[in-house]
Amino acid sequence: MSNGRKGIGGHQSANMRSEDWITPPEIVDSLGVFDLDPCSSINQPWPMAENNYTKHDDGLGQPWTGRVWLNPPYGLVAKEWLEKLANHGNGIALIFARTETRMFFDTVWDRADALLFIKGRLYFYYPDGNRATANAGAPSVLVAYGKNNTEALENSFIDGKIIHIDQEPL
Repeated sequence: MSNGRKGIGGHQSANMRSEDWITPPEIVDSLGVFDLDPCSSINQPWPMAENNYTKHDDGLGQPWTGRVWLNPPYGLVAKEWLEKLANHGNGIALIFARTETRMFFDTVWDRADALLFIKGRLYFYYPDGNRATANAGAPSVLVAYGKNNTEALENSFIDGKIIHIDQEPL
């Protein structure tokens, strides 16, 4: 979701009719109940969490409590959101699987507990509840922070491949 900051990439395009890309409901439904969505759309067609921050609330600047669902703004600003989730230590993020990037190394490979690489490419939704006609254009991954969220990935019905990350030093 957009938080009003400049420099957002994948969630904003001159060719698209929206800067808000809503997660398919079956993804969140399969992962259980979340306490907070700090990147909620102003016009959210279905709930992602019990509590929501929109761009008007500045979710990045707000305190996060409980289990967090994070579909951050894409582009360079996503790193700030992932750092906050990694520091919080309890949640799942949906991001592009750009495994070679500095952001991925700093906030995922070195901090997360598990990954679920989603099979195929997702179709996001518009705030009106309609599915986008084109897929996301890149593969997606769910990133779990916290053992309870690793279990949520393992118990989900989301088609893909789970990778457990051992954060113990060698």
